Amino acid sequence: MSHDELTRLATLYYIDGQTQDELSRRFGISRATVGRMLKRAQELGIVEIRVQHHPTLTVDLERALVERFGIQRALLSVDHAEPEKQRAVLAGLVANWLDRNLSDGAIVAVGMGRNVSAVSEHVMGATRRAATFVCAIGGSYRGGETMNPDHICRRLATRFGGESETLYAPALVDDPALRRALLDNDTVRQTLDKARRADIAIVGIGDMSEHSNMVRMGWFSAQEIQEAKRSGAVGDMMGYDFIDLHGRGALTPIQGRVIGLSATDLQRIPNVIAIASETSKATAILGALRTGTIDTLATTASNAMAVLNLDEATRAAGLTGAQINAAT
Repeated sequence: MSHDELTRLATLYYIDGQTQDELSRRFGISRATVGRMLKRAQELGIVEIRVQHHPTLTVDLERALVERFGIQRALLSVDHAEPEKQRAVLAGLVANWLDRNLSDGAIVAVGMGRNVSAVSEHVMGATRRAATFVCAIGGSYRGGETMNPDHICRRLATRFGGESETLYAPALVDDPALRRALLDNDTVRQTLDKARRADIAIVGIGDMSEHSNMVRMGWFSAQEIQEAKRSGAVGDMMGYDFIDLHGRGALTPIQGRVIGLSATDLQRIPNVIAIASETSKATAILGALRTGTIDTLATTASNAMAVLNLDEATRAAGLTGAQINAAT
């Protein structure tokens, strides 16, 4: 069967509720062939099957995060041993929330990274929305599609039936004068102004790993990351906005190189969805929550528990980000 025929077959089975016997008679093929074709539709990505965890597994943790940090909501996934599957499960939760809540005419500012990219891959809804997905940070040819918000925006727009808008600027520049000139450019400024007016922003939370995508892409050296950690940086939002344990901007030379929305810009957006699936990011998540920027936190149940415990421990002991970094 062609791709179109597989799509029609899968639609009749999964959406219209026809049985395999009915499809066998309708298409003039055996029931076993129908089963094979439905399996093939899954392999090609025409059909995605998602298992939703029962909310009672995470509801207490979600409530605790909302009460402790004053956020609007928490989207918590159950834990999975495999990092890629963990990322997929969490991305499915965020995609499902967007499918239920995204309205016509909405503007969505889109960051970069593997977790943000995964959301665009797991949108399953059939309802089309006239939403606009705007790049909230410039592009980079390194790192592939996951590190290029333009690809992510286009895929989200395709899945939801909306439009995408590219930020025609590099993600990273070393020259402060060049950065100021790019931010003053009419085309760049207009796109960033639209991103600032977003109803929703989807961003990632990063940790200070020497093996992070930022180091892998050559944005920052491993030595620069180490120096930032010694100065108290515990993570980043948007892939570059470095923060300390108290949610303040970290005092490090690697700040201020990127073309994109700032933490101040994010604070003006009504719903900032911050995503972190990796177990290494508990300290970074805590710092990000303390910025007051996040409205929706999407992470795992184990991360949520770790963040709550870490919040209590650091408040009681008066620990700083530099002290925690030195101990890890």
